[in-house]
Amino acid sequence: MDKIEQSEDEKDFLSNPRIVENYSLLQDIGVFKHIDSLNREIRNYKNLFAGALEIFNRTSIDQIMDATVWQISDHFLPSFIAFLWKPLQNREEITIKGYKNYKLVDLDLKIENITLFEPFFRKYPKPISYDLFSFELGDLEAAKSFDELHPELIIPILGPSGLYGMVLVGRKILEDDYNSAELVYLQNLMSFVSQAIQNHVHYERTLRDVKTGLFNNGFFMTRLNEEIARSHRTGSSSSIIIMDVDKFKNFNDSYGHLAGDRVLESLAVTIKQAVRLEDVPSRFGGEEFTVLLPDSNKEAALVVAERLRTSVAAMHIPWDPPLPQVTISLGVVTFSKDLDLPASELIQRADEALYLSKERGRNRTTVWGSGLLAKIERLNIIDAMI
Repeated sequence: MDKIEQSEDEKDFLSNPRIVENYSLLQDIGVFKHIDSLNREIRNYKNLFAGALEIFNRTSIDQIMDATVWQISDHFLPSFIAFLWKPLQNREEITIKGYKNYKLVDLDLKIENITLFEPFFRKYPKPISYDLFSFELGDLEAAKSFDELHPELIIPILGPSGLYGMVLVGRKILEDDYNSAELVYLQNLMSFVSQAIQNHVHYERTLRDVKTGLFNNGFFMTRLNEEIARSHRTGSSSSIIIMDVDKFKNFNDSYGHLAGDRVLESLAVTIKQAVRLEDVPSRFGGEEFTVLLPDSNKEAALVVAERLRTSVAAMHIPWDPPLPQVTISLGVVTFSKDLDLPASELIQRADEALYLSKERGRNRTTVWGSGLLAKIERLNIIDAMI
């Protein structure tokens, strides 16, 4: 028998006098080889379930990807692994993450849409060799984008909403081609990955606005209440920004609702790029957006608001016919333990500041002052501070 760690039960079995007496016969008819095979299968299942537990314990798509890479790499040591992922199921754009030796790397992979592969993987929902994948798809231009990498395997990540993503796995560095047992292992592993992603997507949908990918208003209000409580405990200051697209109705009326949607989507991307990881950007409703800025006083919040305002004004949104410049008006309110107000009152004050920005000509920021609005700084030096 191969040198495989034996359990106490196996040791008892092998030391049984009747087994010892018939050892040669049992070896000749393949009993011990079959036991070895079962041991390997059990070990593979243990590894699979341990890997699944590791994947299910992750709390973001990026972490799920990283955990999956570790599982695949530990078992096969492939030359590379690439994830192609659709962050938003209602959009075609994809994110690509490449790994070599467990580390993130840039892979020269020019592909912008994986939806074209969905019908194929609905029909063949298993890991497939790249050569067979290429043959089955024929002259599909999108498939040729993989030629330069020439992965050994293409693995779909499927769920009820369609094709979530794909995993490209390179050749094994130290061994031969992937065998049938290894393909089964990968298929089982990816079924866990798919379920983990589905769980995460469904959870994210309770927190995120589907159109923009920003947090929804319910999550924003939860975080705002938590931040109010924290500011009372610590004495720190935090701020809220509310912003509204100026004359948004004109985009829908003059260019169509799809153009209006593209404005909101582009605005969401700009907002995410302009704030910190700890900030909470959300879609408040319609064309109105909010940002919660933990540990940010009035001056810091004003800097962020002006950065948002100028960044939005500089946006270029490809559209035919070209869209006019997009601008936003903003209202800011800052709170601390000295301002004992509920979340609804803080939102109302930020809204009042926003509407004063509208009245003053739009494309500007107003900060709610102590006692009343007005006379709030729009400092000329802000641009130098950004």
